[in-house]
Amino acid sequence: MSTKDREAGKPRRALGRGLDALLPVPAAAPAPPEPGKSLLTVPIEEIAPQRGQPRRRFDDASIDLLAASIREHGILEPLLVRKSAGPEGQPYELVAGERRWRAAQKAGIHEVPVLVRDATPVEAFELALVENLQREDLNAVEISQGYRRLIEDHGYTQETLASRVGKDRSTITNSLRLLKLPALVLELIAMGKLSEGHGRALLGAPTDAAMTKLAHAAVEGDWSVRECERRARAAAKAKEPATETEKKSANVRDLEARLSRSLGSKVRVADKQGRGKITIPFVSYDQLDEILEKILE
Repeated sequence: MSTKDREAGKPRRALGRGLDALLPVPAAAPAPPEPGKSLLTVPIEEIAPQRGQPRRRFDDASIDLLAASIREHGILEPLLVRKSAGPEGQPYELVAGERRWRAAQKAGIHEVPVLVRDATPVEAFELALVENLQREDLNAVEISQGYRRLIEDHGYTQETLASRVGKDRSTITNSLRLLKLPALVLELIAMGKLSEGHGRALLGAPTDAAMTKLAHAAVEGDWSVRECERRARAAAKAKEPATETEKKSANVRDLEARLSRSLGSKVRVADKQGRGKITIPFVSYDQLDEILEKILE
């Protein structure tokens, strides 16, 4: 057998990852739908967006790119919907895949593949939240608001919610803490100008006004999370009222020190405009006797 013939019988090595990395691979035939689901193709106008969708922000540039891909290759993953009358009489409500639904409209697609699932409104919201979490499509504020809605509106506990979305309980708790921030700070986090870590650091500031002021300074100064923590602690420290010791005059503090040394007990002197009281603590009757002897000498 010639060298050429032998080579013809061998698989040729691809350069790099081969043409598969450059050309779109035809989508595999979809698996049969699970029980409680059915796969259909429906007009896009028959689908209404989910009321209360956890995702609030959609990047226009990203939608445009996806629309171009859909125009070229179609929708490779069906949208997840449930049967529910929409506000304009649509027979289906979107459960998951709103980004693809929006991009398909931009691409001028008239029919889309959908997977119809039996789901209650609570289950639909939960599915939308989980899908967005898995795709990392939600910002930190949208995640927090989604968690709060499941807890407050649908009776989830933090433990149940953590199990349902595949997160630690501490992750849920820390996420919910963000909602204690003022609205302007939450907006900066939602816009990506501050991170979730910055938000948690700012919670150490004493007031909403202080948090907002520090948040704007953090954006302008490009502060690290550690710097935010330091500034928030400093703001809280400055807000603390002076302690009783700090309020006392030097003369009163000196008197306390001399009495304490003389009587062998930590004496406290409360003075206000020439009036007050002296407190002498004791831990036993024996110590009380010793104190009285020193006072009566």
